[in-house]
Amino acid sequence: MSRLRDERGAVNVIVALLVIPLIGFAAISIDVAAMWSERQQLQTAADAAALAIAQDCARGNCRTPTVTAQDLAEANVDDEDVRGQVLTPGLTPASGRVTVQTSGVTEHWFAPVLGADSTTLGARATAAWGRPTGGTAVLPLALHKCELQAQIKRQGGSLTSASPVLLTILRSKDLKLSDLPASWPCPTTNSGNPVPGGFGWLKTNPGTCQTTSAIGTNVQGSDPGNSLPSECETTDIKALRNATVLLPVYDRYGGQGNSAWYDIVGYAAFTLRGYAFVGHGGDVWGTPCPQSVNTCISGQFVEFVDLSDAFRYGAGAPDLGASVVALTE
Repeated sequence: MSRLRDERGAVNVIVALLVIPLIGFAAISIDVAAMWSERQQLQTAADAAALAIAQDCARGNCRTPTVTAQDLAEANVDDEDVRGQVLTPGLTPASGRVTVQTSGVTEHWFAPVLGADSTTLGARATAAWGRPTGGTAVLPLALHKCELQAQIKRQGGSLTSASPVLLTILRSKDLKLSDLPASWPCPTTNSGNPVPGGFGWLKTNPGTCQTTSAIGTNVQGSDPGNSLPSECETTDIKALRNATVLLPVYDRYGGQGNSAWYDIVGYAAFTLRGYAFVGHGGDVWGTPCPQSVNTCISGQFVEFVDLSDAFRYGAGAPDLGASVVALTE
C-alpha cells in the first residue's frame, strides 16, 4: 500500500507532459483540415474568376476584371479577409489568357499554443481563350460560310440582334445572292443560288453521331442533306433541340453524296430551332419548312463561348462568333 501511495500523482505528471503533443496533434488534425478546406475554396474561387474573366474577354470586352475577381472570391470563400487579384497586366481581349490569384487568412484553434495564430493561404488559376481550330461536333453537319454572312447582313452586321433572324437551310435554297455582301464570292448553282442546300452531313466517327474536323482540312461528306447519317438516331437530334452547338463552316466543296468533301475554314455557334428529315419517320420539330420543301434545318448563328473540352483553340482561326475558353495548367 505504501508503494501505491508513493506513485499517487504520477498520472498527472504524465498527462501534463503529454498536453503539448496532444494539442499539437489536434492542431494537425483540426487546424490543418481547416486550412485544406479554405485552400480548396480559394482554388475554386480562382478557377471561377479566371473562367468568368476569360469569357468576358473572349466576347471582346474584358469589362472590370478586378471587380469580377473580388466578387467571385467573396462568393466562394468563407473568409471575410479574402482577396481576388488579377495578375495579368494590361488585360485586353487580345491577351489570350488571364491569371487570377486568391488569398485569405485561416485563424487556428489549437496551433496558437505552438506559436502559430494564423496562416495566409493562396491559390492561382489561369484561363485562356481563342477561336476554335478543331474538335468534335455533336451534330455532324457543316454549314456554308455564305449562310453566316447572309444572317450577319440581315441583322445589320451583328450576331447579337435583339430580334435574331431565324435561318432556314434548305436543299432547294430560298437564299438569294442579293442577301449576301457584294464582296463575298459565293459559289452558285445554275439557278443562281448558293451551294445546293447550304449544308452537308459529314461522315461520323465510328459508332457515334458526332464528327471530328479541323480548319484547313477537307472533311468527307455523308449525305447531301435529305436524311440523317446512318449512325445517327432521331434521339440524337432531339437531345439538341434549342441547344447551341459549334459546327464546322466550309467555303469550298466538291463531289456528291458520300463522295462529297468540304473544306473547313472555321467554326460557328448555331442554335437549333427546328428541323424536318426524310426517312426518319417524318420527324418534324420547331420552325416548319417552307411549302413544297420536306427537308430543312432551321436556327440561327449566335455569339457563343464554349467551355467544354470538345474543341481546341489557337492562332489562325477566323472570327465567326464562336470562342473556346479553358483552364490551363
